[in-house]
Amino acid sequence: MWEQKEVRELRVGRYLNIDEEPCKIISMSTSKPGKHGSAKASIEATSIFTGAKKTITAPVSAKVQVPMIDKRKGQILSMRDNEVQLMDLETFETFSMAINEDHDSNLVEGGEVMYLVAMGRQRLM
Repeated sequence: MWEQKEVRELRVGRYLNIDEEPCKIISMSTSKPGKHGSAKASIEATSIFTGAKKTITAPVSAKVQVPMIDKRKGQILSMRDNEVQLMDLETFETFSMAINEDHDSNLVEGGEVMYLVAMGRQRLM
């Protein structure tokens, strides 16, 4: 799920979709309007799932997709290799999720962990 916003409404630390990939904005700069054109914004962002850097340049009046990011809390039921089985603490549904390579906190069975849900995909925080 996503909503539409103008580029001028975006801020550093917020999210937007670049190439159907939810990304977190790490830097943003705007140019002044020219004699025959409108102001343009250059946005640099990193994918929240792959960590890849992405850049777009667009007029500040252009519409872009902003993903609906849902931050949730879950309890770790079991762990094996690089996968955890979680139970959502609101809906009580259980599911398996891969542990991302850059995840640095200690995971223990029975412990709680935060995770993101965006565009039908999940990621540990």
